[in-house]
Amino acid sequence: MSDPIAITPASVTAAQLPADVRAAGAEGRKLYEAALGFEQLLVRNLTAQLADSARGSDDEDGGDAGSDLMQEQIPDALASSITANGGLGLAHDLYLAMKTRNA
Repeated sequence: MSDPIAITPASVTAAQLPADVRAAGAEGRKLYEAALGFEQLLVRNLTAQLADSARGSDDEDGGDAGSDLMQEQIPDALASSITANGGLGLAHDLYLAMKTRNA
């Protein structure tokens, strides 16, 4: 299983940040990016489990290298795409919890 693609500061534009995160400045952005990274990891793990269950036990030894590689990349691509397009909404809730805890 490959490592999930990390959310980087360059991958999150100011326009994608919620207004309260933008208003919090650099520290708010840092907390929000950590929350996005966690959300992406969660989505990646959930999609990996879904892909594994869809593959089934019969496919463990029968796939070729190309299809195996594609099967491994699907959870990363899906998680990155979901996160890059606003995520599931969990990141903002996590951000608020971390902000409250750090205050």
